[in-house]
Amino acid sequence: MSVIESRLAPASAPFVRNREAMLERLARLRSIEAATREASAAAGPRFRKRGQLLPAERLDVLLDRNASFLELSSIAGYGLGAPRADGRSTAGGGLIAGIGTIAGVRCMVSASDSGIDAGAFQPKGLEKLLRIQEIALENKLPFIQLVESAGANLLAYRVENFVNGGQKFRNLARLSAAGIPVVTVTHGPSTAGGAYQTGLSDYIVLIRGQSRAFLAGPALLKAATGEVATEEELGGAEMHTSVSGLGDYLAEDDRDALRIAREIVGSLNWTRNSRAARQPVFQNPLYDAEELLGVMPDDYRRPVDMREVIARIVDGSDFREFGARYGAATVCGHASIHGWSIGVITNNGPIEPAGAAKATHFIQACCQSQTPLLYLNNTTGFMVGRTFEEAGSIKHGSKMIQAITNATVPQITLFCGASFGAGHYAMCGRGLHPRFGFSWPNAKTAVMGAEQAAQTMVTVSRSAMIRKTGEADEEKLAALSHNVIQNFESQMDVFATSAHVLDDGVIDPRDTRRILALVLETCDAAAIRTLAPIQFGVARP
Repeated sequence: MSVIESRLAPASAPFVRNREAMLERLARLRSIEAATREASAAAGPRFRKRGQLLPAERLDVLLDRNASFLELSSIAGYGLGAPRADGRSTAGGGLIAGIGTIAGVRCMVSASDSGIDAGAFQPKGLEKLLRIQEIALENKLPFIQLVESAGANLLAYRVENFVNGGQKFRNLARLSAAGIPVVTVTHGPSTAGGAYQTGLSDYIVLIRGQSRAFLAGPALLKAATGEVATEEELGGAEMHTSVSGLGDYLAEDDRDALRIAREIVGSLNWTRNSRAARQPVFQNPLYDAEELLGVMPDDYRRPVDMREVIARIVDGSDFREFGARYGAATVCGHASIHGWSIGVITNNGPIEPAGAAKATHFIQACCQSQTPLLYLNNTTGFMVGRTFEEAGSIKHGSKMIQAITNATVPQITLFCGASFGAGHYAMCGRGLHPRFGFSWPNAKTAVMGAEQAAQTMVTVSRSAMIRKTGEADEEKLAALSHNVIQNFESQMDVFATSAHVLDDGVIDPRDTRRILALVLETCDAAAIRTLAPIQFGVARP
C-alpha cells in the first residue's frame, strides 16, 4: 500500500466555506429528525395513561445497551405530506427502523412510530418498510418488528398504496421461507390487511389488554354484517393466545413483551456459524475525520480530489491505486476499513471511456478475489462529444454497468457530491441495487445539472420558435430557463432524494468510517451464514 499524502489546507478560505456549508446542512438534518422525535414524544402523556412505552422507549428496552444502532431512512417522506399544526413536516414515514443488536445478535428492527397519527404509515412509509425488509433478506438479518398501527388513513386513501402494500406481506413470507426468523411484538392495534403483519411472523408476542388483531374492527364488522362485538372479543391478546392460536406468548405490558422478544432472539442460536471473535489489527487514518466536513465543496462544479476523502476513512490512510495513469479521472484502488479489505471506486471528474474500461476491469478483479466494493459517488456524468463517442463511451459505460449488475460481492455506495446522468448508474446508483447506499448532506442527484437542463430546453425551444414564427421570444425563454432550474434544484437536493427513500439515509461525514465498518461486518456475517430455507414460511397452527 502507499500512504496518501494530503494536500488539504484546513485553514484555507475554501475549506472553511465548505465546512460551514456542511455544518449548516447537518444542522438542518438534525432539526428534521428532532421534529419527528418531538412529535412522537408529545404523545407521552397518552401512552403513560395507558401504561405503555413510547416507540423510542420500546427500542431502548429492546436493544442491547451501549451497542450501536444504525438508523435507516430517517427523513423518509420529509416535505411530502401535509404539515402538522405547528407548520413542520414530519419525516420518517411513520417507522423507526435500523440495524441494531439484540441479545448479542445483529438484527433489522422496525417499530411503528405510534406516537404520530396512531402509527399509520406516513408518505413513503411503505417504501421504507419494503427497503428494510429487502436489506434484512439480503444480509440474513433476523427481522424484529414492534407493531402498533391503526391501519390506513381512509381520509388519505390511495389505491396504489393498497395494491402495493401486499409486497410487505410477501416479503415477510419470503424472510421466513429463507430461514430468517420474523419476531413480532404487537403493542396495540394490528388491523385489517395490517393484521397479516402480525400473522406472517414466526414468533408473536401479544400484550394483555393492549394488543388487538382482527381483519375487521367493530365499526367495519357492524357496517358489513350487523354483528356487534368489542375489540377484545374480536381480537384481544387473551383470545388469540388461547383460542385462535395467533399469539405464541402473552405478556403483561410493553416491558414484559420486549423481555420475551429479547429471550426469543437469544434462543435462536443465530451466532452458531459466525466467525470466532474477530480482533483485527488496523491503524486509524492519519488524518482527522473532522476534516471531512471541509473536503467537499457545496458547489458540485468545483473540483475536488477524492483521495482526500479516502485518506480520512481507510486504515492508515493506505491506498494502493489501480491503473493510476490510465483513465485518471476515475480513481480505483485497494484499501481496508477496520481490517476489512475493500475495493474503492470514485471520481475526480466526469467518466471517460478509459475510466469506464478501467473500472470494469477493477470490478471484475474484485469479484475474483471476493473483495467488497465501495463507490464514492462524485461525478457530473460521462464526458460527451464526438471524440468520446468515437472512443466507445456507450460501449465502455455499458460494460461498467454490466459488471456492477452482475458483481458477486457486496457493493456499498456513498453519495459524496454530484451524481448525475449515466454516471449515477455507472457508479452503482440506487437502481443498480447496492447492498447499502448512504448520502452526505451535500449530495445531489439528477439526470443532469440544473443549468445544463435549462440550456438544453432553451436551445430546443428557441429553435422551435424560430421554425414556427421566424423569431425567438427571449422573455418566454428566460422564464422557461428559470422554471427548469427551479424544478431541478427542488428535486436534486439530498433532502428531496432521501425523502423519497432513494438512499438508506443521510449520514454525518465524520461517521462514515464507523458506518462503513458496521455494514462491511454485516455483509461478511451474511456471506458466511448458512440458512435452512424451507418451501414455505412457518405457518401458524
